[in-house]
Amino acid sequence: MESIHSLITARRSCRKFTDQPLSKEQVELLKKAALLAPTSKNNRPWHFIFVTDPDIIDALSTSKPHGASFLKHATMAVVIIADPEKSDVWIEDTSIAATYLQLSAEDIGLGSCWVQIRKRMSDDQTSASEKIKQLLNIPSCFEVASIIAMGIKAKERPAYTDADLMTDRIHDNKFQQ
Repeated sequence: MESIHSLITARRSCRKFTDQPLSKEQVELLKKAALLAPTSKNNRPWHFIFVTDPDIIDALSTSKPHGASFLKHATMAVVIIADPEKSDVWIEDTSIAATYLQLSAEDIGLGSCWVQIRKRMSDDQTSASEKIKQLLNIPSCFEVASIIAMGIKAKERPAYTDADLMTDRIHDNKFQQ
């Protein structure tokens, strides 16, 4: 297990995966990580659909015209949904869970990449969320926040270094121009 700082430095978006399947142990660890993500008032408005069926993953890759096609090469896709009636901060709660999933994937040597679904349209001008809800039989009361593509990395990318940091974005005490 790496330190959290090492994981944050090493984690890079991965859009190219091998065909190697994930182990049952890897998938179980990722499921636990998702469920351990904190939520506002411990409401836990999220649900996670772990998709390993290649045909369904392929269909998810067409959920929107841009930025989802690489999903078809993923070994697994985790669709993160939430009930907006259960929490007014469901977007934040699902985002935290997605981050936990991605850092956990990095910790066990997997690659991952976020696919934004909320507020995105599909090809036929319906929302990407609606298209995914139909595909996965998700009740209408839920919203789809994102999909996290996962798999064995086809290539390693270098970790970030201090030279990559945008230190001009850090302000002490007050915003400074």
